[in-house]
Amino acid sequence: MSDLKQTALHDLHVELGAKMVPFAGYAMPVQYPLGVMKEHLHTRAAAGLFDVSHMGQVVVRAKSGSYEDVALAMETLVPVDVLGLGEMRQRYAMFTDANGGILDDLMLANLGDHIFVVVNAGCKDDDIALMKEALSETCEIEVLADRALLALQGPQAADALARLQPSVADMKFMDVAQGVDIDGITVTLSRSGYTGEDGYEISVANADAEALARKLLALEEVEPIGLGARDSLRLEGGLCLYGHDIDTTTTPVEAALNWAIQKVRRNDGARAGGFPGAGVILQQLADGAPRKRVGLLPEGRAPMREGVAIFDAAEGGNEVGTVTSGGFGPTVGGPVAMGYVTAEHAKVDTALWGEVRGKRLPLTVTKMPFVAANFKR
Repeated sequence: MSDLKQTALHDLHVELGAKMVPFAGYAMPVQYPLGVMKEHLHTRAAAGLFDVSHMGQVVVRAKSGSYEDVALAMETLVPVDVLGLGEMRQRYAMFTDANGGILDDLMLANLGDHIFVVVNAGCKDDDIALMKEALSETCEIEVLADRALLALQGPQAADALARLQPSVADMKFMDVAQGVDIDGITVTLSRSGYTGEDGYEISVANADAEALARKLLALEEVEPIGLGARDSLRLEGGLCLYGHDIDTTTTPVEAALNWAIQKVRRNDGARAGGFPGAGVILQQLADGAPRKRVGLLPEGRAPMREGVAIFDAAEGGNEVGTVTSGGFGPTVGGPVAMGYVTAEHAKVDTALWGEVRGKRLPLTVTKMPFVAANFKR
């Protein structure tokens, strides 16, 4: 663990009794004494505080100072509508490659004269290099290495945070606010998250991160939550994990992320194409993809983990897909999974079989999310 990077909250995690594990080059808390199951259920019922400071925070600003210029520059890298993103609003996006594969998924926010980008920890060095190489002629790329990122998630997150700053209660899902005073600490925050629950992601100076975390943990609704529960929460929410459910071998259409590609960037849209892999992605949007990411409900109590092969028959038959994420869903009360299957087997209620230790066990294609989203629209 000695060669791993540490977030600004490392000492606090240790103080709180966290079990620390290596993750994306950082020492991160996988669970606290409460345990993964109770942490998961607490977040669903009240509010959980996550340290996600290992993720990358980047400012992209056009040298002209124009949002239009930086938005159009960013649209050369992502298949989403950046120009049409409202001021102080955030949008999900993905970097794509020439084959239509996903290099990373990310969040973009329009902060008036610049775009605020949050990228995944495991991809951030490559993402930053990509943006610098592709955009540096017209844009300035500033990596915010001195900032932490906290996520406060759960149905009571808004009530809890509003006791420290009442204005946050008025924010809607994907709203962003800058220069917000949280009990004397200035932050940038969005009403968003990675659990399927209501909540906030809070960018704060490293120097203030521990003080802010302590203020939040002092609220009666809030418990510290580790990576273990973060994973089970996002899986129940049907949310992709980069490097598992999406990567360069998956297109946005295969990944069932069509909703993230706005009409203006599609065929016949005002700014159709113009992003890496547009030919592949636009064709799949029009004609369908050969396979699709789907929700999977295994029968019984045994989870089906990543890598389990999926077949169309209990014996013999054909291999038609693979589980990419799977585990026990504490809120569901049983195993849940997601994975890719051929298009002909992707219809809801299709019966399939996963091969676990040489034995095929039944599972059913189902709608996602497994637990309904609780965002404030």
